Amino acid sequence: MEQAGLYLHIPFCRSKCPYCDFYSLASGSLIQVWLDAVLSEMGQYRERFGSFDTLYLGGGTPSLLSESQLARLMQALFHHFHFDPRSEITIETNPRDLNAEKVKTLKKLAINRVNVGVQSFDEGALSFLGRRHGPGDAMEALSRLRTAGFDNLGMDLIYGFPGQRMACWLETLEKALSFKPEHVSCYQLTIEKGTAFWRMKEKGKPMSVGEKTEREFFVETSDFLTGRGYIHYEVSNFARSPQHVCRHNEKYWHHVPYLGLGPSAHSFLGGRRWWNVRSVRNYCRILKSGKSPIAGQETLTREQMNLESVALGLRTCKGFDRAEIRGSAARKNLADLEKMGLLRYDENRVMPTREGFLLAEHLPLYLCE
Repeated sequence: MEQAGLYLHIPFCRSKCPYCDFYSLASGSLIQVWLDAVLSEMGQYRERFGSFDTLYLGGGTPSLLSESQLARLMQALFHHFHFDPRSEITIETNPRDLNAEKVKTLKKLAINRVNVGVQSFDEGALSFLGRRHGPGDAMEALSRLRTAGFDNLGMDLIYGFPGQRMACWLETLEKALSFKPEHVSCYQLTIEKGTAFWRMKEKGKPMSVGEKTEREFFVETSDFLTGRGYIHYEVSNFARSPQHVCRHNEKYWHHVPYLGLGPSAHSFLGGRRWWNVRSVRNYCRILKSGKSPIAGQETLTREQMNLESVALGLRTCKGFDRAEIRGSAARKNLADLEKMGLLRYDENRVMPTREGFLLAEHLPLYLCE
């Protein structure tokens, strides 16, 4: 059995994110209450999972936690659970949090993969996105991490928003590669209901650049990064080598067991998926009373597992097993999609082409009956 992955949701930031609708404003007292609750939740799973070989601290902004809070959190995780010595341990960070002391703490706590929310190296883009850091903060943070000896750095970048020029985006990519990151995530801006961007859209402000422009940005991004040796291994993700693919995310894509801790976190084990309450305060209140914060669960049928394998496979360069396709109509559609240049075969694997990546959300509709 493959080793599981552990995800910890740290739902705090210094200010309301315009593209997030549920992050709580950070306050010292709330963070302490949340930390107590997470430690309590860990105890509920101590005997249910075996060994982990990935740990992902996400959110939110995990780097917002103080050095002592991070130390307490990591000590508790290693006390409650067993981690393989070769584990991939990732933390998401905001550039402005990565001062010398914080970087030193991350190194001391055995974190070996740091993902930096750069978003852009363009001042105007950062202002539009509502980020609290500037290009200089990001460059200083990346240099500081390299100097400290971190050899597995990732960057999150965002593109495809109104007013963005292709030249500015390519300059951001060029600047990003000057730091030789091991991993680059390039996300197209999405407008989620309930966010500040959604409210701007409802008021009539143009928030979409249109399908044609979205495609141009996607193709240019892929060409730029693959042309410089990066592997386009998932719709939005690029790795400098096979060894730098995000091992934790692969668990989600291949139905490997994973445990999620914290508000709104999801878990999966033995065909069963469950998820926690979304509200930070409800999560803390429930755990303080000694109860489980699980809000819902489902047991996946064989058909649902097949559908997910196909849908998730279409988002990665590894694709899915051809045996997952059942039914004459689905098999015919599979052949048609190959003729259209959206899919390709490699023995028994079916994999999306780059054009297929562009339609990854729609293709499963044609392949499942």
